[in-house]
Amino acid sequence: MGMSAEEERARSPRDEEWPEAEKAEKLARGAALKWASGVFYRPEKLEGLGQYRSRETQRNSSIQSRLKSTVQSYLEGGLQQMRALMAEHVQLASVVQVLPQLFSVQEMFSHTLQLLHGQHLLEAHAELMMMEHLRDDILSQLHLRGLSSAQTTVLSYFGGLQELNESLAKQLWDIVGNSLRLVREDPVLFVTAVRIIEREEKIDDTLLLEATFLPPGRPKGWKQKFYQVLRETITGAHFHAPGMDAEGPGLARHLATLQKDIVSELRVVKDLMVQCVPAHYNILSICTATYHQALTSHLQDILREDLDKQALFLLLEWALRVYHSSEMMGHPDLLPEVDVSALGPLMSPELVDQTERKYVVKVKASVLEWMQRTLEVEFKEWFREEEPETDHQGFFQSALPVIVMQMLNENIRVASLITDSLQQKVYNMALEELEAFLGRLREALVQCGKEHQKDRTIPKYYVAYLLAMLNNNLALSSSVSSLHPDTARREVPASLRAALDRTQKKACQLLLEELLLDLQPLCLQLPSRKWLSGSQLVGSMCEVIDKYAKDFSRVRKPIFTLLLTESELLVTSQYLRALMQKKMVCKNEEERGQLCDRLLQDATQLRDLFCGLGLDQSQQSLEAVFALRELICLKDPALLSLEVLGFITKYPDVSDEHISTLLDLRGDVSKEVRHMVLEMMAQHPQVLPEGYRPIFSTILVPAPELPFCLRKGKCA
Repeated sequence: MGMSAEEERARSPRDEEWPEAEKAEKLARGAALKWASGVFYRPEKLEGLGQYRSRETQRNSSIQSRLKSTVQSYLEGGLQQMRALMAEHVQLASVVQVLPQLFSVQEMFSHTLQLLHGQHLLEAHAELMMMEHLRDDILSQLHLRGLSSAQTTVLSYFGGLQELNESLAKQLWDIVGNSLRLVREDPVLFVTAVRIIEREEKIDDTLLLEATFLPPGRPKGWKQKFYQVLRETITGAHFHAPGMDAEGPGLARHLATLQKDIVSELRVVKDLMVQCVPAHYNILSICTATYHQALTSHLQDILREDLDKQALFLLLEWALRVYHSSEMMGHPDLLPEVDVSALGPLMSPELVDQTERKYVVKVKASVLEWMQRTLEVEFKEWFREEEPETDHQGFFQSALPVIVMQMLNENIRVASLITDSLQQKVYNMALEELEAFLGRLREALVQCGKEHQKDRTIPKYYVAYLLAMLNNNLALSSSVSSLHPDTARREVPASLRAALDRTQKKACQLLLEELLLDLQPLCLQLPSRKWLSGSQLVGSMCEVIDKYAKDFSRVRKPIFTLLLTESELLVTSQYLRALMQKKMVCKNEEERGQLCDRLLQDATQLRDLFCGLGLDQSQQSLEAVFALRELICLKDPALLSLEVLGFITKYPDVSDEHISTLLDLRGDVSKEVRHMVLEMMAQHPQVLPEGYRPIFSTILVPAPELPFCLRKGKCA
């Protein structure tokens, strides 16, 4: 169906622009006419015309809203492009406005570089700040207007600022790195560097507090970098030196150099550098703490090496004594401004304890080696062809106790220069090593004794050197209590006292064994009828004893008395042992009388000898011979039970075998009396009283001879 002329004229330009709308309108009109025709042909539907109208009205409103939304979206798509073009135009306009300033930046860069190369640092920094201020001002305006893309364009003009900053910073840190020299030679340069750093610090603080945005490269943090460079300079100059000799003299030189340099440099900081920086820099405290902390780490690094005892001592002495003394951090030129007391110890208590223990281990190895060499020399001297040396009183001695005690005393004294704890550690070690040394000394005495048993002419002066060793042991015993400088802490450990006692006993034992070897041939002749008839056997024994007593006089009195007492006990036990070897039985009363007389003469002679040598009768054990004689001299065997009871009460270590042997020696004791005596002993068991010196318990009685037996038959 064609369109009328009016309709053609009524067509708006918009219809030509939107052909889809015309098509939609035609479709809507056709649908409406079709529906209206149907309604008019069917009158019953005319009643619903109002509802239809209402629905159509709502539908038209919805369609119109959707159309408006579609059209608006279309229009906004074109407006977005317009807005972008407008924003770009505005940014370009803003950049164009500052172009004269931007064009001048390159010239400023060149001039600033020239100033830096000429070390005109303050002028260079002033221009640098001007350029940064220009950049930051432009960026701030663009930031406030939201013109972010223009910021990139602006920044491209200021790309050289980073180079300028780096060049200036390099010169500043070179100056700071040479600050200790410059404050003495050219303080102006150092002050200039500090002023620049202060300017930058104020700019950083202002921007952090007030600025709406942080410009590129902010905050610079040059003040913290100043401290970092200063610390690194101090540390690198003194504590990272390669190839430092950590042993003995090399370490001593290193520590002495550190001491000298640190005092000298802190004096420069205190007297000169503090005048070149603001007070709030606390430059003296910073430098003091830097030296302290660097030294702490440096000492820890050194201690990781396997140091000898001299190096360990040097470190302990330096850290605990020298460092705080008037020769270093307590130097009069540094006081009172320099104070390290609040910085903590240079070595922690744990590290000190660990180092002290390492030192003690090294000293212990040295002491052990030294003592071993001393013992080897001593052992060789025992085999010399001449007597040992004597003191001014004529007592035998050697240099051993003097060498040992001087060595231990010196190590303890040196340790006392460091700390009480080190002194105590070395003291404890010294006592342990002395105890171990005494053990090795006893072994050497035993070895010497074995060599002498093979050939009694070797060593030639065997007895004399044993006596010298007893005097040496006594000297060690009396000196050991003075090892500790503190008189309140000089108690000698029980184990060391026991070791000294064992050494003394071993030397005494070897001497008594030597005496026994000379006495045994004489004792073997006891008892015999030749002896009963008046032999000079005991006289010969007295000569041997007297000879040894003269040798014993070369030891000091307490040991001499001990040797005399032990010799008397040895003589008594050997005499009694000889009587109990069942070599003789008295045939009659006459022989018993002779035996009693012989026993009385022998015991009296021996007793007088020992009394003459200085051993009081109350200290002698020869009384046992007199008591035994009473058992032999008893006329009536029936009274033996009572006599034996008194005997065993006085000598509780006597056994049934001993008594039985003595009864055999009498030769007149019947089985009944023997049984009665032994029964009495069984009824009166004895207990050894405290302090009792055994006599009979060391005497073995030969086993009784068994009757001869044939094959497996009964013995006769």
